[in-house]
Amino acid sequence: MKKSIKIITDGSCDFPKEILDRVNPGVVGINVCFGEESYIGGVEIDDKTFYEKMRGCKELPKTSSPSPDRFMEVFDCEEDEILVITLTSKLSSTYSNAVLAKNMYLEENPEKRIEIVDSETGSICTASLILRCHQLAQQGKSMDEILESIEKLKKEMIFFGTLNTLENAIKGGRVNALAGKLINALNFKVIIRIDEGIVKPIDKARGESNSLKKLFEYVRNNVTDANNKIVTIAHSNSLEKALKIKDYVEQHYKFEEILIASIGPIMGTFTSEGAILVSVL
Repeated sequence: MKKSIKIITDGSCDFPKEILDRVNPGVVGINVCFGEESYIGGVEIDDKTFYEKMRGCKELPKTSSPSPDRFMEVFDCEEDEILVITLTSKLSSTYSNAVLAKNMYLEENPEKRIEIVDSETGSICTASLILRCHQLAQQGKSMDEILESIEKLKKEMIFFGTLNTLENAIKGGRVNALAGKLINALNFKVIIRIDEGIVKPIDKARGESNSLKKLFEYVRNNVTDANNKIVTIAHSNSLEKALKIKDYVEQHYKFEEILIASIGPIMGTFTSEGAILVSVL
């Protein structure tokens, strides 16, 4: 009898509890470092503690891609087929390390089949992609059929967000310090789109309320066939804002499901506290 497909991802993926419970994916941890202190995100440090520590740091925490050995440990499962979906290769070497781990592991375990997929996205959008793959596997689809579907699903993804502050972008040298501080001082919130593995600032709004409304407008203008889509809302230590977005969504749409997730230490390093991300798939 054919065994089921094991789905594996990395620690940058921010799962709503509902997806974790349904899929039970293997998760390869990613380290986040505060100076000399190193933790496996979501395992050795929880989200609340992470944001508290980050608030008090002058320098941006550093993240490091998981080693091939860490992937190989998770490959040791009873399933004969393994599907690995990683953080976009444009932001991390996690994908290339997973490919290296696959090649090393198959030398000793040639009976297995391992497929590595670059999600071209991250956080909750990767989680949504994983849920759809799990649903296909439950329907009896083969690995080849699932791989073909993934490429279509990538094109259907809708992924927007709003950043409460550019503090971490300034610390990381991604935004000019003077311009970033000016934007923060004027209480502007940046609206971003994550597309083809790249984070693109597309707009700004003054104040929290306006930024959430504008974020919802971007989502609304890009959604079709909501009845068959799942919307996931993620927050970085700001559940109240996520619930506001959920209310907006419920007032205007009948989605298949609305899920809420916490942005963990890996993605939270870049979004900073107070961010909201919304994905639809």
